[in-house]
Amino acid sequence: MNIDIRDAKFLAAADNLERLPAAAFAEVAFAGRSNVGKSSLINTLVARKKLVRTSGTPGCTRGLNLFRVEFVDGVLDVVDLPGYGFAKRSKSERFSWGPLIESYLKNRANLRVVVVIVDVRRGVEPDDQELLDYLKHVKREAVVVATKLDKLPVNQRKPALAALAKENPGTRVIGFSSETGEGREQLWKRLFDLTKIREAQPTES
Repeated sequence: MNIDIRDAKFLAAADNLERLPAAAFAEVAFAGRSNVGKSSLINTLVARKKLVRTSGTPGCTRGLNLFRVEFVDGVLDVVDLPGYGFAKRSKSERFSWGPLIESYLKNRANLRVVVVIVDVRRGVEPDDQELLDYLKHVKREAVVVATKLDKLPVNQRKPALAALAKENPGTRVIGFSSETGEGREQLWKRLFDLTKIREAQPTES
């Protein structure tokens, strides 16, 4: 499959929805627990080592971070959502993330799909399930990506992914490794199918 990325760049950061630039292209949001490898996954997906900052301290992403990925035949905006499920933040800050994420997921006009990232070894945890249930409630398309696939023996990978799919019937589950790149093409194919970015034009503001 042709994944010809011409450019990938940071556009904006916002701590509330009003400060995020107006929706112009189809958007894909990435969500997950703070220690699940979300930044590494996005960097691997767009073939840029340092587009999204990675850190040894989980929970660095505190607001909405918007990136633009340009292909030869389309444009896609990527939104990195704040990590959840990490306790070493102030109580008021943790509480503020919930409404921020919910407002974005419910109201963002051009949001086409939400990639919910889980650790393949831990599966869907309560915070992840709460997010998946909320996405169903607001009728948003979700794709579950199970990262750190390389950490499992080869003979355990398919059973682990099958178990995840069984937990959420109707939700596509894709295995992924930021170390080896496994799953990258499969995830892009799914995102292209859902966003139809190669057919879309910018929306009028």
